[in-house]
Order: sequence, then C-alpha cells, then structure tokens
Amino acid sequence: MSACKKSYDGETLVVKDLNLSLPKGEFLTMLGPSGSGKTTCLMMLAGFETATHGEIKLDGVSINNIPPHKRGIAMVFQNYALFPHMTVAENLSFPLEVRKIGKSDREAKVKRALDMVEMGAFGGRRPAQLSGGQQQRIALARALVFEPELVLMDEPLGALDKQLREKMQFEITDLAHRLGITVVYVTHDQTEALTMSDRVAVFNDGRIQQLAPPDVLYEEPENSFVAQFIGENNTLEGTIAEIKGDTCVVKLDGGEVIDAKPVNVTKVGERTRVSIRPERVEYNKDRLQEGAHTLKAKVLEFIYMGDIFRTRLDVAGNRDFIIKTRNAPDQARLTPGTEIEIGWLPSDCRALDAN
Repeated sequence: MSACKKSYDGETLVVKDLNLSLPKGEFLTMLGPSGSGKTTCLMMLAGFETATHGEIKLDGVSINNIPPHKRGIAMVFQNYALFPHMTVAENLSFPLEVRKIGKSDREAKVKRALDMVEMGAFGGRRPAQLSGGQQQRIALARALVFEPELVLMDEPLGALDKQLREKMQFEITDLAHRLGITVVYVTHDQTEALTMSDRVAVFNDGRIQQLAPPDVLYEEPENSFVAQFIGENNTLEGTIAEIKGDTCVVKLDGGEVIDAKPVNVTKVGERTRVSIRPERVEYNKDRLQEGAHTLKAKVLEFIYMGDIFRTRLDVAGNRDFIIKTRNAPDQARLTPGTEIEIGWLPSDCRALDAN
C-alpha cells in the first residue's frame, strides 16, 4: 500500500498517508483502538472499500480496480460468516465452485483444507452443530481452500472465550508459518498482537504510529501513544533539563531529577513524559544493578497474584505507579503505607513526547 488515504465525506481522512509493504509469508497485525483506521485499511486491501488516494499492489500488480472476488485474497471474519444451510464441506466447496474448479479437484482441496485444521471428520455437519472454536476452524479452512496469496483476518477470535482464544492464537500462527501464508490480522487486543505477529503496526488517528516486531514495539516505543497502548506502562511528567548524547536529564514536576534515554525529545525546556515498564522497577536493594537510579515511593496497594506481586505506589506525584516483581523467597511482601526506595536503570527509562 503506497501513500493510501481514505475519506468517507471528502473532508475527514480516516486513513492518512499509509505506506505499508509486506514480504511473502509474513504475519502482520494491525493493532489500535476503535476508529484508528486499521479495519478500513483491511477493507481497502480486500476491495470492500476503495482508496480515496494511493495505490494497492499485490505481487507488484495494482489491484485498485480489481473486484474483491478476483483479487486472490481470502478473508476471515469475527462472526465466521458460514452458510447455515450448507454442510461444512459445502461451505468449503463454494469458493471453489465460484472459481470454476472441477468436482474431483474441489473434493481434494476441501479434504486437504479440513485436514489442515484437524476437522476432517466434520465435513457432513452443519455450522449449527459445531462449537464456536470448531466454526472458527472451518472459517479458516474456507479461507485457505483456494490457496490465496493473502489472508485477511478481522478480529477472528473476538467471539471466543479466553481459554479457547489463546489456543486458537497458537493454532493460527503455527498453521500460517507452516504453510508460508501471508496474513494481515486486525485486532484491538495487544496481547494477541504481541503473541501472534512477526510485525505489528500500531494505528492511531488514521496513521501508523510504529511498525516493528513485538519485542521492539514493547521495549522501544517511539512515542507516548505506543508506550501507553502496548502493555502496562508507568509515566512521570517533567521537563528536559539537559541532553548529552544518548542520555538526557529530566526534572520531574515534583522536583526530582532523573536520567533517561531521549527518544522523542530534542531540546532543553521541552515537556516530556518519561516511560518505565513495571517489570523494570526493583524495590529489593540487593537486586538493584550498578548505575540504577533511585526514587522514594510510598506503598498504596500490594496484590498477590500467584507468580508475581503487583504493587501500586505513589512516586513523584503519580499515585498509579505500578511495579511487578517475581514471587521469590527473597522478595519481600510490602505493606500499604510503607515508605520504600525503588530503582531502575536509566537505559530502561525513555523520555518521550508529552502528548
């Protein structure tokens, strides 16, 4: 997709200057809040929406003027979109019939697709006789049956319960990588995006805010929106007091001074929102690494969560500062009201834009 834009009223752009390229076999997730433009982009790829400006190419060939059913692109929806009056096998055979594929080839392709999703014994059943997870497998098999160049998935697991959703996440990614399928997946679930993707495009206000592998997205957010939207994040407000190479000095609004990595700030006097992940903060002095920066904090809430302790603190005026620590024999359980000292490495602290 090159310099693509989309407007429904001729004035307001829902998608703004989208430039996106996918290598064959990649699993790309479009992640963002409602109204951010991710689903509109998916619909433009599918051909259900037309780009107001820009070009969409598949294997180097423009598909802007090619109707959806001739693009060689498959789509999986949240509501499965299976025909209730047809059997499972008939549902899978339908897209092959539309493409004028002969009966014997159709039967072979249907069997292969059902075996891919471990549903070979269900060909004679109707959708109403299947569970939600089984119906989603059939919807996936139908998308793969005609061997598309690209598979688009729009919140395909949104209707499933948590346990089944997690199981299907691994099944879909395993199948996609095993078959070398190129997938564009839309979700608003950040955990799903981090778990399943080769790369994630974070959308907001019609633009891609950052496009990167999941670990880079989480560890190295490029702006405040990405830092806040991906995973849990602590922020401290302040002003840039000094910039020295790959480090800057931030004077927090409460008067404290800390070092951070300047990411989206350029000059002294600029307002900043400092970002620190909860698991990078330590309160056990024996575990503090050399060079760690420390601040005073007051314990407001201590929650035992089995494998981890989750503690809410008052730090430099932020009463929702969270730290997560592993449940270990040498990790103290904190009491609300206690005043402690916490610390983290300056390299784990990012000075981002204030917006």
